[in-house]
Amino acid sequence: MSKFDIDEALIRKLGLLLKETGLTELELEKDGQRIRVMSQAAPATVVHASPVMNTAPAVAAAPAKAEVSKNALTSPMVGTAYLSSEPGGTPFVKVGDRVTKGQTVLIIEAMKVMNPISAPANGVVKEVFIQDAQPVEFGEPLIVIE
Repeated sequence: MSKFDIDEALIRKLGLLLKETGLTELELEKDGQRIRVMSQAAPATVVHASPVMNTAPAVAAAPAKAEVSKNALTSPMVGTAYLSSEPGGTPFVKVGDRVTKGQTVLIIEAMKVMNPISAPANGVVKEVFIQDAQPVEFGEPLIVIE
């Protein structure tokens, strides 16, 4: 069986199309590879990508918050968010902490790569929307810095 290359941009586009149209499922098959994006229950989204003959586990995202500040730092990618550098470690930030622009506030693991996520500006952490080791999707609110 050939290697399955994941097109993250396509998965993001399909996920956004689901949200915009209110559809519950989209599936695309091309050259023996299939990508299926499903919505379990609004607003949680399940993204599933696999070769036609092999099924990989789905990744479920947390429900979006009802009211999110315009200052919310959102996820730049799909992956798993970590609030500290190691399991059980001290969190990078917590509510009430002062942060400086460029300071690492969390890490998102995507495709076995740890991506530090930095504060976009100086401020105070007002809210943390996610739990440690939580799956996140593109554009999902992570924390609020004001």
